[in-house]
Amino acid sequence: MTEITATLNYVLSFKPYVILPIIIFILSLIFRIKLKNGIKAAMTMSIGFIGIFTMLNFFVSVIGPALETLVKRTGLKYNVLDVGWPPLATMAWGFKLAAVILIILIIFNGFLVILNFTDTINIDIWNYWHFIFMGCIVYDGTKNYILSILAAMVADFIALKIADYSAKGVQDMIGMTGISTPTLSVAVYYPYAKILNKVIDKIPILNKIEADPESIQKKLGLFGEPMVIGFLLGGFLGAFSGYDVKNILQLAFSVAAVVYILPEMCSILTKGIMPISEGMKDFLHKKAPNLKDKYIGLDIAIILGNPAVVVSGLLIMPIAFLLAFIVPGVNFIPLGDLPNSIGLVALIVVASKGNVVRSVIISIPIIIADLIIASNFAQIYTSIAKDMSITFTGYSGTITSFYDGGNVFRFWLLRVFEGKLWALIFIPIMILLLYYSRSKPKVL
Repeated sequence: MTEITATLNYVLSFKPYVILPIIIFILSLIFRIKLKNGIKAAMTMSIGFIGIFTMLNFFVSVIGPALETLVKRTGLKYNVLDVGWPPLATMAWGFKLAAVILIILIIFNGFLVILNFTDTINIDIWNYWHFIFMGCIVYDGTKNYILSILAAMVADFIALKIADYSAKGVQDMIGMTGISTPTLSVAVYYPYAKILNKVIDKIPILNKIEADPESIQKKLGLFGEPMVIGFLLGGFLGAFSGYDVKNILQLAFSVAAVVYILPEMCSILTKGIMPISEGMKDFLHKKAPNLKDKYIGLDIAIILGNPAVVVSGLLIMPIAFLLAFIVPGVNFIPLGDLPNSIGLVALIVVASKGNVVRSVIISIPIIIADLIIASNFAQIYTSIAKDMSITFTGYSGTITSFYDGGNVFRFWLLRVFEGKLWALIFIPIMILLLYYSRSKPKVL
């Protein structure tokens, strides 16, 4: 088992833009795609991922200092540090059952696909950490290995089903077929977003607002261009942070560049995955007709370049920051995870059909819940990090993680496996949420 764990840890130490193209190339061989096309698809996909991650890292590098400066200007001090999602992923892969759970989940996904209980073949191996982390915190709360594994499997199953249900919307958004996004931390908000989007349909005035990027651009002209919106938001953030004119302009142009370049990178990524998606459909249509309508499950990064997603994420950032000072019981400033707002809203934007105003409104209750849960779970995350000897340079206090650490679904499922009565009562509601979000799209 030690050797298996060491091997898995080595493989998983590869960057996503290395391991996913390798998997894509292997799939191209399995689905008998021409060698030349398979190599080109894998390399194109890698280049797309590198472009996306490069732009996101650049985004964090320019937004982070501005947010830190803004915090200092408030003069408020909170006693918990938001370290973002990476330490949680480290905890997941450092969990003693990580290798076991990973193997079980891959086999589990295979059985679900064969039995037609899911249409998603989840090849996004790196993001299996979300399910493993679910098992990790359940073990921390129950000290029961069986419950830990079951929790990871339940989380996996729900993410796969939501990926199935949201697939058509995701495909329409990025203009391609045959893919879905089973990233747990984002997927779990899709059912809730679909319901709230229907509620907004019934609210006068609000239900008439057309706020997709195309409509905004048509109404506002130049000021409706996503890159101009990014420029203005970056400029406002710089001004509120007390930057001088030079730094305000640098931040404004940097955010505008991210808004403009991210869609281009996502376009490159989709060019890479398209031949594999088409090849998989053709192969399954001939060899296994009952499996011909399956999706390839990929990281949420495939839709992060959509202008509606980027603009919604940018608008959410100052709102989340402000709410941290208003919501009672919050003990941290959302710095580490705040730049990941673009990821948080991704499937919310899908559920609201690209409407930026609706996406922001729907996201606000999630932000409030995330802030409260992340504050309450700080001691748990700190304890797990300490047990695993995970340290932070220059800091030895209490830690948390805003979006992933405050994830409402993880909080609820943990309480279910701990046997909390209120969480058990909510099971039928969660099932209804999942049922309502279903749609039965088939790949064209």
